[in-house]
Amino acid sequence: MPLTVTLLSLCQALLVSGNILLIAVSPLIGAGLAPAPVWSTAPVATQWLGLMCATIPASLIMARLGRRRGFILGNLTGLGGVAVAAQALIGESFGLFMLGTWLIGIGIGFGQLYRFAAVEAAPLALRDRAIGLVMGGGVLAAFFGPWLARVSRELADTPFLGSFLGLGVLYLVALVILLLTRLPPPEATHGQGQPRPLGEIVRQPVFLLAVVSALIGYGVMNLAMTATPLAMAGAGFHFDHVATTIQWHVLAMFLPSFVTGHLTARFGPQRMIATGCLLLAACGLVAQVEAGVAGFHTALILLGLGWNFTFLPATGLLTETYRPAEKARTQATNEFLVFTTVALTALLAGPLVNLLGWSLLNALLVPPALLPIALLIWQRLARRGQRPHISG
Repeated sequence: MPLTVTLLSLCQALLVSGNILLIAVSPLIGAGLAPAPVWSTAPVATQWLGLMCATIPASLIMARLGRRRGFILGNLTGLGGVAVAAQALIGESFGLFMLGTWLIGIGIGFGQLYRFAAVEAAPLALRDRAIGLVMGGGVLAAFFGPWLARVSRELADTPFLGSFLGLGVLYLVALVILLLTRLPPPEATHGQGQPRPLGEIVRQPVFLLAVVSALIGYGVMNLAMTATPLAMAGAGFHFDHVATTIQWHVLAMFLPSFVTGHLTARFGPQRMIATGCLLLAACGLVAQVEAGVAGFHTALILLGLGWNFTFLPATGLLTETYRPAEKARTQATNEFLVFTTVALTALLAGPLVNLLGWSLLNALLVPPALLPIALLIWQRLARRGQRPHISG
């Protein structure tokens, strides 16, 4: 595997470490600064809104300037967001804090393209393994992120200010790694030629399956994950329990990445996606049985596994739907659709968990989790109906 893929994996680990820290502290900061409890997850939503706003510009910028410059630009934007969020905590400004998380989200939006950069840097035969290795960088984050959230929480007199100082250090380290990383120029990765109309690309059954699987996997996972700190705090659990639960969840999200590529190559992306959907549904069912710490742990582990088995195979499928000249627009469309859904789920997490409670919220997530399986069945039946019949 090329060294570039390993360096991208380290950048991914730092990015996810920061994301875990934000998952653990942002809803709690929001609950303290928001004018009403229903707005407690609004800073998480603005983070995902920033990510959504970055999806199309990030792909187009990288098509013009190259991956490396694009990643550096996104990293600098994230650092700016950290500075704004820190100032908001000092001044106890809810609006300014949401602006900070929005800018951080833009930076994360650029970083979400690490997995596509890995595909470009690896030989074709190692495509799925490269995606898995980069996403597997989150395993380090599963241990480092919650630890950083715990130790940095009270480092400053202002609550959670230390957390954002730690986040800034993560982004600075990633910036140094990016400056040392050599990535192919845009003309070598995005190609020339006449691209097909976008409508023709998105009508492909494989594109539809890839987007729906990633959208459902990420949306269901994010809604349940964002609601978890609030649900656990409402149930009286200590912050350490919240951080540990998120740690197990993130470990389940990223640890399988080292074998997901092998499993996808052996069993096919469709079977992997179906398995991921069943795991997401199992999370919702576990939440009906046990509401203690063990229940939260088990549900969030299943949730992480379900995300991995839907999102990673969907990424591989997406790379089969475009030509080099169509890469930027296709990836931008996919990222916009997926992370618009994620932003909406983050915004809805606070009101829904307050209105419905943990168990009912998870029960309502079971039917959407099974939608990609329904799409798979529909596409298979459609192909069967199009086969020519041979009369005897």
